[in-house]
Amino acid sequence: MDMAGPSAMTTDLRTITRMTTATPITTPEAARLHLAQVLSPAFPVGGFAWSQGLEWAMDGGVVTRATLPQWLADWLDHGAGWTDAVLVALSLRATDHAALDDLARAACLSSQRLAETVEQGTAFAANIAALTGQQQPAAALAVGFGRACAAMPLPHPEIIAAFLQAQAAALISAAVRFMPLGPLEGQKMLAALQPAILAAAARAATATEDDLASASWGADIAAMRHETMPVRIFRS
Repeated sequence: MDMAGPSAMTTDLRTITRMTTATPITTPEAARLHLAQVLSPAFPVGGFAWSQGLEWAMDGGVVTRATLPQWLADWLDHGAGWTDAVLVALSLRATDHAALDDLARAACLSSQRLAETVEQGTAFAANIAALTGQQQPAAALAVGFGRACAAMPLPHPEIIAAFLQAQAAALISAAVRFMPLGPLEGQKMLAALQPAILAAAARAATATEDDLASASWGADIAAMRHETMPVRIFRS
């Protein structure tokens, strides 16, 4: 029986190392694959643990299967979805990411919402560094994501839309785990939201700091009240 010697094992290890070293993102096709990877639920930022206050709203009957689509639409047009879309857009073209990160943190109206974006953003920065060698300071998730994608050869609306789609999918996943809502029904809700996602991304792509605003008071109150829930599944 032939046994591989030390030199063969060294060659194999070097091959594995080369295979796991990220290649430069120089084409739109490679950029889209990279987006799909870093926005996947498998990318370890812990997004599955958060619900942006949706858990409290579902627990109290404020959000049901019937009203979830409208909640998501409002989140996208007037709430944290829109805020994050603008932050991604600003980060894609920012020169002072530290100041933008301060603004992103100030826009969080509850302690759990702040923890949600900062903890995920910190994990995102660490994972991007390990995956690509691209070093950047930890920041709020939307800011860190935009900074990491700034050099991608893709239109900014496409990058923003991909981020919004992932965030909406995470909220729907939380709903599927909490209420009687089947996974396929959740996917239908996500598909129905896609035209609004594209429209929001297009608007956000040219937004300025003056467009950074939120008017989703119900969601904000839900996020605050979630902090005192005696029993909960999610961290926000």
